[in-house]
Amino acid sequence: MNPSPTIAVSPPSKTLAQRPIYLDCHATTPVDPRVLEVMLPYFCEKFGNAASVNHAFGWRAADAVEQARTQIATLLRTIPQSLIFTSGATEANNLALKGVLWRAPPGSHLIVGATEHRSVLDPARRLEREGYALTILPVDRFGRLDPQQVADAIQPGTALVSVMLANNEVGTIHPLDEIGDICRRRNVLLHCDAAQAVGRIAIDLEQLRVDLLSLSGHKLYGPQGIGALYIRRDRAPVRLTPLIDGGGHEQRLRSGTLPVPLVVGLGAACALAQELLAVERVRIAALRERLWDGLQRRLTDLSLNGHPTERLPGNLHVSFDGVDGEALMQNLKEIAVSSGSACTSADPEPSHVLRAMGVGEQLSKASLRFGLGRFTTSDEIDFAIDYTAEVVTRLRQRAAGFTPAV
Repeated sequence: MNPSPTIAVSPPSKTLAQRPIYLDCHATTPVDPRVLEVMLPYFCEKFGNAASVNHAFGWRAADAVEQARTQIATLLRTIPQSLIFTSGATEANNLALKGVLWRAPPGSHLIVGATEHRSVLDPARRLEREGYALTILPVDRFGRLDPQQVADAIQPGTALVSVMLANNEVGTIHPLDEIGDICRRRNVLLHCDAAQAVGRIAIDLEQLRVDLLSLSGHKLYGPQGIGALYIRRDRAPVRLTPLIDGGGHEQRLRSGTLPVPLVVGLGAACALAQELLAVERVRIAALRERLWDGLQRRLTDLSLNGHPTERLPGNLHVSFDGVDGEALMQNLKEIAVSSGSACTSADPEPSHVLRAMGVGEQLSKASLRFGLGRFTTSDEIDFAIDYTAEVVTRLRQRAAGFTPAV
């Protein structure tokens, strides 16, 4: 097996002249140049099919795939054999939910949280239409699930509970340790969508009592189009019905030729996250606090959405009272931010996450999600503070009928 890639390329330098400034790292992250460097040979020089077992091109590709699997397992503190590759977290979430319920007795029960990503909520509702029972649990005003509500919702026919580790919009981190203990005691499987958490906060699958966990490469500076599903292999192994048939790849759970360059990129991204996580988490959280403090100094009538402390280090989700939400997004041309999940940004309806948290429709629409990441600088944060404050002030003045003198 090839040794782990050496991290030799420095991140790109940036200036404030490069606009717009990217602050939407919950939607996607750029591929780290150090990850890209490791991927490139597998497009042309080492192009073998990992399922080709009769020659060196296939052997070399298979070795690269298993190295990547080991790198991911190392970051998550699990065994490589517990991981299968998917096209991303959406497919992994679908495989987890449908794979468990389709194998369970007809009419079995599924529990999910109201603020889950659409790639959990939509398959859950499809399963409900197929005759399975579904409970959608409410959250508190910080977007957090109460573990006791999970315990109360479990029934004799409950086959699966699905709770994300960290919310993709407001960054709230759920108490998965407590929920995992409850599910383990009640002999109910627990799935976790960890797409926003992997590479951003420490995850220890030796301690975290989940049975299935989804992740995606493009949320942690790897390529788009690749992800993985962790499937617990100790005790009684979790059994799934596959979504895709044909070829029996990935332990017969995900047939199809593996995209070796993307797999290699995901592995390299996890290896880099393992190296940088402790320092990066502190630095990015400090930049987030700088942004929040600066906005509060420049503006009034702000509200922070999500848990004040139990949240992702790079997430800041803010509502601006007295501002038209559509006008706010149209006028923020110099910074790339989001009004909600990238997967539902075309939906004119208010965020289902904020609605579940009790945020009113006007404030929901006048909200911004700032996603800070590995390449965010303090100069960019200072620019974002001044620029956002100027835009919000101007829109409030316009809404009040005040036109500043030229």
